[in-house]
Amino acid sequence: MIVAFRATIGACVCAAFMAVTAAAPAAGQGAPATGRAAADEPGIGGGGRPVGADWARSPVYGANGMAATAHPLASQIALEILKSGGSAVDAAIAANAALGLMEPTGNGIGGDLFAIVWDPETEKLYGLNASGRSPMGRSYEDLIDQLDGRETIPPLGHLPVSVPGAVDGWFELHGRFGKLPMRRILAPAIAYAENGHPVAPVISHYFHRNLAGFERRMEMIDEFDNARATYFADGAPKPGEIFTNPDLADTYRMLARKGRDAFYKGEIARTIDAYMKRIGGDLRYEDFAAHESAWVEPACVDYRGYDLCELPPNTQGFAALQMANILRNVDLSRWSRGHEKVLHYITEAKRLAFEDLARFYADPAFTDFPMERLLSDEYGREQFARIDPDRAMADAGPAAERLEGEGDTTYLSVADKDGMMVSLIQSNYRGMGSGLVPDGLGFMLQDRGELFSLEPGHPNVYAPGKRPFTTIIPAFVMKDGAPLLSFGVMGGGMQPQGHIQILVNIVDYGMNLQEAGDAARLNHDGGRRPTGAAPDLLGTLSVEPGVPGATVEALRAKGHRVEVIDDGIRFGGYQAVWRDPETGVYTGATEMRKDGLAIGY
Repeated sequence: MIVAFRATIGACVCAAFMAVTAAAPAAGQGAPATGRAAADEPGIGGGGRPVGADWARSPVYGANGMAATAHPLASQIALEILKSGGSAVDAAIAANAALGLMEPTGNGIGGDLFAIVWDPETEKLYGLNASGRSPMGRSYEDLIDQLDGRETIPPLGHLPVSVPGAVDGWFELHGRFGKLPMRRILAPAIAYAENGHPVAPVISHYFHRNLAGFERRMEMIDEFDNARATYFADGAPKPGEIFTNPDLADTYRMLARKGRDAFYKGEIARTIDAYMKRIGGDLRYEDFAAHESAWVEPACVDYRGYDLCELPPNTQGFAALQMANILRNVDLSRWSRGHEKVLHYITEAKRLAFEDLARFYADPAFTDFPMERLLSDEYGREQFARIDPDRAMADAGPAAERLEGEGDTTYLSVADKDGMMVSLIQSNYRGMGSGLVPDGLGFMLQDRGELFSLEPGHPNVYAPGKRPFTTIIPAFVMKDGAPLLSFGVMGGGMQPQGHIQILVNIVDYGMNLQEAGDAARLNHDGGRRPTGAAPDLLGTLSVEPGVPGATVEALRAKGHRVEVIDDGIRFGGYQAVWRDPETGVYTGATEMRKDGLAIGY
């Protein structure tokens, strides 16, 4: 049982995972955004704990319900909905709506949504793909003309904008699993949007990063006055500053009153249509009216008796399954968690899986996906045999191309007293999105269309009315046919490798749910890219300071290009809910890289 798990890492690795960089306490809004001491100032390390690892706080327990989100207020809202008789799906929607206001640096109703739901009534896992499609009226040739010689789709402006699927996702989930009316579910987010909430510190940091990114690339953005008025009227919000968004409150009220058609066939769709015509964009009312989500079957792969479950393409979820299929051919627990062998095998498995990701993963409505082959035991053994235990592969091919990139996302997990568990992820993709905020609506449109390939004949090549490859993936773990763990690790290409590291930490090393997320991570980036740019086939292996220095040097000796990064930005953000199969008691966890909170009752 997870409640009994304790870290079994060797003493040297425990020490290595402790905070080794000095951190100065923030002195208020005037403190540096990072909260770190200057390089020439003495700092102070973390304290000790009577139980568990020194670098992780306690997991949270609750017998009747649990919520883990990236913002404490969103977690509280989810718990309020559960206590009011709402289902886990109701609570997840309420939390997601709140996060669209409170964490617009990671999500919002201008983006897409994916979810995995365990329904105790039917005793089944359900998968929902609520991602949107490219403009039906813009052909491949039209796009190439508009790119005007550029070799990739830009991350900002109208060209990467696809239909936002999140709102349809809410109503699909609610229609099947909801209990409370949407006006009750959206009421807390509406109140906070109208009256304001204090900005959390990590989110404030991302506000500053996004504003700097927008201003640096302003020539890409067709119109920015609306975004500036909505989010940056007085610059990027500071930690503790009260932030309001009355336009978003009005949009949420419209959804509560008129339902999903207000977004896809009513006033909101017509407003976006008019806005796009005004700025020269291609998305139209007809694109919204034609939109629909898809219920899909999650696929699962056994990893030492635990079934890791993910959603199929156009997501990258199957990359995590391919990694699990490769890694189950080696007993990682032979070595300590911080050993170079463990990090080497995880990295090489990731590189192999992502080559297939780049070659095959795309909208299944436009291409055949060789799922049985890629997820077969035989293929996993073949891929594992390609890994040299003593040397990094110079090239993990053959594959047509591969996708990486930084993405800002929110992930949340909610469970209720009846045993329903929700794993939900939602994002605008890169940063806050395209930079475009339609007139008076209070949310930014996503830039997910940046992820299309421009290579003719590639499965993920741009086409009108097509869903782009997407990075965001919820995850779920089953054991012996019973629901066990709803979890996710947000953040672009970090997500599949993050899922695997959580699984390895729990299954191979006996960490509890909180330790599994707080332990130091790796993030490999590099290889063939769908943009057509010259690839870096070896890539760069980023690790956090908790990885032992001796391990870093051993990985370099194997040929890896390793950098140690201490800002937490590229290593994702983790939330999780575990259900004890014997007692039904929930365990919740979140992590220090975000502002989040796990809370139960």
